[in-house]
Amino acid sequence: MGTKLLIIDPQNDFCDIESAALPVPGASADLTRLADLVAGSGDAVTEITLTLDSHPPVAIERVTFWRQADGRPVAPFTEITCAAVRAGSYLPRDTGLLAEVVAYLQRLESLGRYRLMVWPVHCVRGTLGHDIYAPLARVIGDWEARTQRSAAKVLKGMHPLTEHYSAIRAEVPREDDPHTGTNEALIDRLRPGPSDRLLVAGEASSHCVKATVLDLLEAFSASERSRTALLTDCMSPVTGFESNAAAFLETVSAAGAALATSATALAPHGQSQ
Repeated sequence: MGTKLLIIDPQNDFCDIESAALPVPGASADLTRLADLVAGSGDAVTEITLTLDSHPPVAIERVTFWRQADGRPVAPFTEITCAAVRAGSYLPRDTGLLAEVVAYLQRLESLGRYRLMVWPVHCVRGTLGHDIYAPLARVIGDWEARTQRSAAKVLKGMHPLTEHYSAIRAEVPREDDPHTGTNEALIDRLRPGPSDRLLVAGEASSHCVKATVLDLLEAFSASERSRTALLTDCMSPVTGFESNAAAFLETVSAAGAALATSATALAPHGQSQ
């Protein structure tokens, strides 16, 4: 049996380390446990795929994009609705984008999954925060040398005018950017075959893990969902969004996927927790 491993956004800016822009409490320990799993996996892990939040410094979901009506900055973790923008309470700093932003928020809210959240600037390409957490990066490098396979790296979040929590598709795909549409190649890469299983870990369980996994489970058949497991001790929620993560895990179980831990996932048949 082959084991595919999907690691979602294991980046410095999400780790609870001093330099992190958006630290997730517990993330460093999560990724250390995951590194131990990979290091001790022998030949069990046959494929590794990593997704990487890969943002420009100014984008629609970050503080650098927005201002309040009086010109003051918008604080991180502010929710911005279409109604608030129409009322002038929040405005893009580039006012030439106002009509496009209103249309985006209208579409986003109609889909019913999210309202726009303003985040600190994080995971900007070319910065330390974008890099993979070093203990995990070292172990993945060892795995690549040992197996003579490359871990696939999938970038997301590069378009400044749409949010991209899920590695499968942006929240509002754009016709002018195919990278924001459904990534069928990634779905096919991750799809567990009859003799495979897929393990999922990463940050954060309340946001990017949640969005990616829900999109995957929607694309998977019932038998593929039954061969998918989340490593619950290798993911954590953003502070204040713990209930989102708990509800997500319940949804995953109801959909037929398993919940496992790094200690049990590679045991025969991966014991559920």
